[in-house]
Amino acid sequence: MDRLWAPWRSKYIYLRKQKRCIFCGAKRVKDCKKRLIIERSEHSFAMLNLYPYNNGHVMVAPYRHVNSIRALSDAELLDLMKLVNRVKERIGRTMKPHGYNIGLNIGQVAGAGFAGHIHMHIVPRWKGDTNFITVVSDVKIISESLDAMYKTLKVPS
Repeated sequence: MDRLWAPWRSKYIYLRKQKRCIFCGAKRVKDCKKRLIIERSEHSFAMLNLYPYNNGHVMVAPYRHVNSIRALSDAELLDLMKLVNRVKERIGRTMKPHGYNIGLNIGQVAGAGFAGHIHMHIVPRWKGDTNFITVVSDVKIISESLDAMYKTLKVPS
């Protein structure tokens, strides 16, 4: 099997063609659901990854467009890390993962799709979430839609 129908991913394809930074402008966006923003803080925001590795894959980014940790002020860095911690704790309470991958992809060769705007990934992990279908068929199963994840992880207004 070479194809897996995933029409919800078409948004990502069209967004990529725009060549715009997906993180810039988030502070001005009023419709959080449209941009999958689940929480905002003074200097940072958290949004669902439109192309998730696992259910609950969240990206946390500063509002300011910078390409290195060094460019963040102390206030921005602390705010970013506190938001990462809050989102991780919410994922833990609601989804009960067995572990997490949390990190930064700095630079395009490191896997940063938007290398100019630093962001952290929070990927919940479960025992067995990498299994035969991923290895044999090069297919990743995502069991819940982005809409369901948004409802699960969004901070209540």
